[in-house]
Amino acid sequence: MKEIFQKIKECLDRGEDAVLVTVAASSGSTPREAGAHMAVTADGLAAGTIGGGAVEYESIKTAEEVLKTRRSRFREFTLTKNQAADIGMICGGTTSVYFQYISPENGPARRMLDRILKALDQDRDCWMILDLTDEAEWKMRLFPEESAEEEISDGVKRCLGRKAGLFREEGRLYYGELLAQAGTVYVFGGGHVAQELVPLLAHLEFRCVVMDDREEFSNASVFPQAAETITGDMGQIDRYMTVTGRDYVCIMTRGHQFDYLVLRQALKCRPRYIGVMGSRTKIRATKERLREDGFSEEEIESCRMPIGTAICAETPGEIAVSVAGELISVRAAERR
Repeated sequence: MKEIFQKIKECLDRGEDAVLVTVAASSGSTPREAGAHMAVTADGLAAGTIGGGAVEYESIKTAEEVLKTRRSRFREFTLTKNQAADIGMICGGTTSVYFQYISPENGPARRMLDRILKALDQDRDCWMILDLTDEAEWKMRLFPEESAEEEISDGVKRCLGRKAGLFREEGRLYYGELLAQAGTVYVFGGGHVAQELVPLLAHLEFRCVVMDDREEFSNASVFPQAAETITGDMGQIDRYMTVTGRDYVCIMTRGHQFDYLVLRQALKCRPRYIGVMGSRTKIRATKERLREDGFSEEEIESCRMPIGTAICAETPGEIAVSVAGELISVRAAERR
């Protein structure tokens, strides 16, 4: 998402028009559900995807027409069985796509883009709301936002959920999307796996904080994609951060003792995810130690040990992919 909005901003800064293409609703077998985006400029597709295949091809052509007419619009696509089969689906489906024309002369839209980019870097839930009652004269808002130009009604706020889509409220048509989702990934240990994991998670729009007790493994030059790096005492992590129920904890320190120190503290914070890297022998010993220290079976089984999805990962890069896959699954579960 950040890349898409950044590309649009760069285009507007050059004095060129852009189109934000959004899947606003879908049913049946379609390549992407509501919430998929891409940016189209005079040079063609600039960033993002709405699933490829026939829908994306036709959408790019429609976006090029919108650039010529300078007028936003909806378009509905119905996939035939043959078109669906081309993208690996069994039967057809319907996709409603909104083509949002943005002019460099549109001051409010440009200011909104700046606010969206800022919101994507923050650790909080934030929704994008489009008033599409008049599809050619759209209005975009963020919620919550301190500097909103127009108040968002309580009725509209109540309609906002985890899933993107269209809804009607107070006689008007809206599109709502959870643009940014609260939750930080706290990575304890800045070794080889962390150095593969953090860039991957950042690309997947997870906010990452890395902590190690060694400065050479917890600095911005090693982790330029991290929101923050912390050098400190692994036995007192609450001195440096506040882990909440919306956060993820990935434990991959340089030693079993440090892993256990962090794990004991993390369990008391009750984050949405805890994963511990290690061999099955180490994990069995860790579980037994937790039992001896009074942790319940429910608490112990809430941890992903060993960390990551079971893909027979061996190298640091492969382990990073397995961990990223697990975090994607946990994050996506909230939107179902």
